[in-house]
Amino acid sequence: MRLSIACLVAAYLLSQFYRTCLAVLTPVLHDQIGVTAGDLAVSLGLWYGAFALVQIPVGEALDRIGPRRTVGWTLALGGGGGAAAFALAQGPMGIHIAMVLIGMGCGPILVGSYFIFARSFKPALFGTLAASMMGVGSLGNLAGAAPLAWAVGQFGWRPSLWVLAGVTLAVAALILIFARDPERIVQPPGVRRGSALDVLKLPGFWMLLPLTMANYTAAAGIRGIWAGPYLADVFGADAHVIGRVTLVMGLAMIAGNFAYGPADRLFGSHKRVILAGNGALVLALAALVFWSAQSLPLATVILALIGFSGASFPVIMAHGRTFYPPHLTGRGVTLHNMFSIMGVAAMQFASRPVFDFASAQFAPATAYGLLFAFFLAPLVVGLGFYVFTRDTGDGLN
Repeated sequence: MRLSIACLVAAYLLSQFYRTCLAVLTPVLHDQIGVTAGDLAVSLGLWYGAFALVQIPVGEALDRIGPRRTVGWTLALGGGGGAAAFALAQGPMGIHIAMVLIGMGCGPILVGSYFIFARSFKPALFGTLAASMMGVGSLGNLAGAAPLAWAVGQFGWRPSLWVLAGVTLAVAALILIFARDPERIVQPPGVRRGSALDVLKLPGFWMLLPLTMANYTAAAGIRGIWAGPYLADVFGADAHVIGRVTLVMGLAMIAGNFAYGPADRLFGSHKRVILAGNGALVLALAALVFWSAQSLPLATVILALIGFSGASFPVIMAHGRTFYPPHLTGRGVTLHNMFSIMGVAAMQFASRPVFDFASAQFAPATAYGLLFAFFLAPLVVGLGFYVFTRDTGDGLN
């Protein structure tokens, strides 16, 4: 399975790149084809929406045909085709279509990896492996920051996207050739295969969902699109400064993934780790709300704290993993991931009208403070529900 995981890590690097590259591309897309930050917020929301919508069929496919063909063909058609469409875009609609295709293409990558971890390794290793996958894959965050800004400056954004289309097709080919599926579970005679609805009926699963939907919204939304306009409008940052600041935030997200990975085993509890991490995320977001215009160095530190503390999703996924049985593994991880991505997509779509209203009424610093408060509110609600979630410590021994 090592070669399979290596291929999927390469694919996840691309997935992370595509969801974060728009922050750096904002100035050049605005200047050359008239695409605004609000347009790109919608594009990123469409990426996450398409990503979420494919999770249910992907769950069926993982349980039936395995991750090799599910991830390989979807990445080739959606990811490669979407990157080519991006390179050809002439306005906001072209970017929207491209991001929908790329979102669909990236949809199976992470859950395909989780499927392999759940089927091929000890339960106690699931959280560590999931976090390591996200940590290594999040190097794509870095490629979507300063290196992308350099490539766009040297070669232009269209040639850069054509190169990405070729790289995406090459990675998809590697998965189809070299990846291997875990051993299939033979269903006992007369036992129903189950469906996503069976996952939703599992005790305790619903109390986990509000935080699942809120946890990643701030880090994804701010790093993916709003960091660029925020730094430009409030501090007058150019593309290179934006690239450096988002690079710091990306590094913090990677560090957070590796820090969360072994934490649940060290503390003997998924719940304690999740509560502490998301409590820190609440404080960091609140600091950004009240000190959004204090200084560029302080903003950089706070953005890094949001990236670090907001990386607890693998532990949340590991907690959810304790609720579903082996024959529902594919449906369980994809359904759980779908709720997370749905939360990000909904917040991205809603963030544009929130910011448009706030920016029409207030100065930039206040408008962005209200936008960050908008990302803070659902996280507080999610934590309120999560307090009552059952924590058995299953899968930690």
